[in-house]
Amino acid sequence: MANNREFEIVADTELPGTPERVWQAVTVDTPAWMFPTDQWPAVRTVDEFPGHLVTRMDGPDGWFNQLEHVLEPVDGGRAKLHYVHSGIFADNWDEQYDGASKHTEFYLHTLGQYLEHFDGRPVVFTDIQAPGSSQAADGFRRLKNALGVEGLAAGSTFDVDLEGVGQLRGEVDFANDNFLGLRTDDTLYRFFGRNAFGAPVGMTVHDFSGSGDSELTAKAWGAFLESVYA
Repeated sequence: MANNREFEIVADTELPGTPERVWQAVTVDTPAWMFPTDQWPAVRTVDEFPGHLVTRMDGPDGWFNQLEHVLEPVDGGRAKLHYVHSGIFADNWDEQYDGASKHTEFYLHTLGQYLEHFDGRPVVFTDIQAPGSSQAADGFRRLKNALGVEGLAAGSTFDVDLEGVGQLRGEVDFANDNFLGLRTDDTLYRFFGRNAFGAPVGMTVHDFSGSGDSELTAKAWGAFLESVYA
């Protein structure tokens, strides 16, 4: 553990929800915009609703992972968020820091999409990983080509028919070299180009339709990803 190095990722953003709604989203509704965190052994070291929350996990030899949210109300029912993620990376510090920093931008953007379009609606969350072959240098570009959205910028509309998945139409809400967000009337689709960080490409589906089935979603998208990287 002697090679451990501490890190700190800081982000400031404004969100389309009151501090109370943002607090709910980052404490309870995480499957709606990130992933379920209800089983994490995190301790609230600061718990001052609805303005200041710090959660922390500690491990052997000084390891820790800590998230801090500072929320202030803004006119129009919005909130200003000051976010700090700190802790220790044990290996591949530069690669892990780069990946975590870029994931932070995407997750906080998705938090805003949830609050603006789906706040409070029940969600069915599904996490799907692409095959190991997606770790190739062109892995994420291949996925965007298969989705029919390569080259589309955030704000563009899309209308695609994917084999085994079906018709999807909506808006590209986020797009860069490593991440892609697609929003339909009832679902957020998040795509992660983790091949840039030494891992397979992944995706999550946040289904607010009221009729979502995680098992069927995983089967359909899993088969699609298998075909992309066959």
